[in-house]
Amino acid sequence: MRKLVLILIISVVIFNCKDTALKTPLHHTTAVNWQPVQNYYSKQMQHAILFLDTLETQGVSGKHTKHYFTKVRQAFKRAEPYAAYLNPQVGHKVNGPALPVYKEDNGKILKPNGLQKLEETIYDTHNENDFKREIYVLKGMLNILNANIIHRALNAKRFFISTHQQLLRLVALAMSCFDTPVSKLSIQETATSLESLEHVYLNSIAPIIKAKNIDLHKDFINQIAGAIALAKSNKVPDAFDRYTYIKAHLNPITKHWVAIRKVSGLWQRPFKGHPLNFDAPTFFETNSFNAHYFQTSTSALPSQTEIALGKQLFFEKKLSESGTMSCATCHNPDKAYTDGLQFGLDNTNAKLARNTPTLINSVFQKSFFWDGRSQSITDQITAVFTNTKEFNTDVHRFSNRLLKDSTYTALFEEIYKNTPKTNKITIKALSAYVATLYSFNSKFDKNIRGDIDTFTESEKNGFNIFMGKALCATCHFIPLTNGTVPPFYNETEKEVIGVPATNANKTLDDDLGFYWVFGEDLHKGMFKTPSIRNIEHTAPYMHNGVYSTLEEVMNFYNKGGGSGLGFNIEHQTLPFDKLNLTTKEQNDVIAFMKTLNAPLTDY
Repeated sequence: MRKLVLILIISVVIFNCKDTALKTPLHHTTAVNWQPVQNYYSKQMQHAILFLDTLETQGVSGKHTKHYFTKVRQAFKRAEPYAAYLNPQVGHKVNGPALPVYKEDNGKILKPNGLQKLEETIYDTHNENDFKREIYVLKGMLNILNANIIHRALNAKRFFISTHQQLLRLVALAMSCFDTPVSKLSIQETATSLESLEHVYLNSIAPIIKAKNIDLHKDFINQIAGAIALAKSNKVPDAFDRYTYIKAHLNPITKHWVAIRKVSGLWQRPFKGHPLNFDAPTFFETNSFNAHYFQTSTSALPSQTEIALGKQLFFEKKLSESGTMSCATCHNPDKAYTDGLQFGLDNTNAKLARNTPTLINSVFQKSFFWDGRSQSITDQITAVFTNTKEFNTDVHRFSNRLLKDSTYTALFEEIYKNTPKTNKITIKALSAYVATLYSFNSKFDKNIRGDIDTFTESEKNGFNIFMGKALCATCHFIPLTNGTVPPFYNETEKEVIGVPATNANKTLDDDLGFYWVFGEDLHKGMFKTPSIRNIEHTAPYMHNGVYSTLEEVMNFYNKGGGSGLGFNIEHQTLPFDKLNLTTKEQNDVIAFMKTLNAPLTDY
């Protein structure tokens, strides 16, 4: 068994090295010796492996088990930026959620592994067999990551991308204790990550920055020192003021890091091909995210004319076979691109099976429809065209009714140089328009990035509870507030939460969600985690529109989801039975969520 694992590890390392050699040419610079930093990352990964060995000798309930588990996590966090950048898949497995994984290629279900699962075993279940198995598998994954670090030379591009991604992890994951949902070590681990950032900075590019801008260097070091001290001093994670820490510490550190990269002159970032704008001074700017990356990483940027065509087509009822339904029929701009109904209506005005979700900020997803069955906006729109209950049209046959309008004829000729023969071009234009329906100009955004200072105590407290005690942000990752997982944004998570059939909360809804895609029991009742931006304007809530108010939604989660309501849900993914939030705490969370509204005129 051990020989087989070793062979697999070597194979993965060789494959990754070859793959990267083909896709990412190295750009060495003579100005910086990157070897000390690369050695540091490798040494920390080796420390994590050695601490795992010591942890194993302690046993699942030993006197020093939790101490050495903490040491493993700290060593991993120091090496995480470069390790996870080089191998995102294994990096995510090491530090991802403690949930079973369904393999679409062979239908197998893999047991959960990684640091979060080991934490659960040590702090909760205390199963010795699980403990040994998890350490064994984890050791193999850390060896893979260390081999990647050793064999793939660090350079300016990799350095700046990986450190920038780690800063996002602090904001989006560490502050919510996503990494450590049981022990809640993530707040203090923020200090560990910042110490690592300071170390690699001082041992690489600091001489360049000191020579070019000594004040920037000093301000950066001072800012990190203050942030480290505050994180280390925290003893009660649920009481930690995350709002102030992000606004007054993590955001300024990010601003300084962007400035340091620019002053260094070592790497000028490309925007296309990455989800993040590396020039944005925080993760809460209007342009912090690259919408085109989420839509597609290959096609050319749509022109403003194509987007305008898509907007016109959005309201065009001739697209549907009946001539009575357009995109705006269900996604009304005046209702935050929803219809305000519990269930959407089909082309005969009969009720559909699910609630109509908003299109606002929908571009920042990797799964579409409530069950996540489509992987892109284009696929989602195509499904609406071919659905007999909606547009009921043939994608391969263009509607000549549109060409009777000379405006369309002129636009098609201008953009595509010919008259379309199929609806594919129509769908492409619609996708281009829908991808523009986003805004990061809410009260929350303006306050957290420091443009204004109008947050009330209730809103601030609500954010801290949302990020902490209420566990909301472990599924609705900030700043997007949807289930698309930072920092790589390659996957939108789906959850099993046990939504009831009615707001009486007496029976479980019979919609099986994502189960219909593969017929796997693990997916029964599984639905995509949507964005909660503009949530005040998008009632009713849940896939079946069962709740009319945010108070009802908070009550559902506070009771522990479907399991807390007494439903038998084998694979519920909510981490605890009950949240035990007071009425005031629930109201504060709602107050915060309402600050996520952006003016509808933004769209």
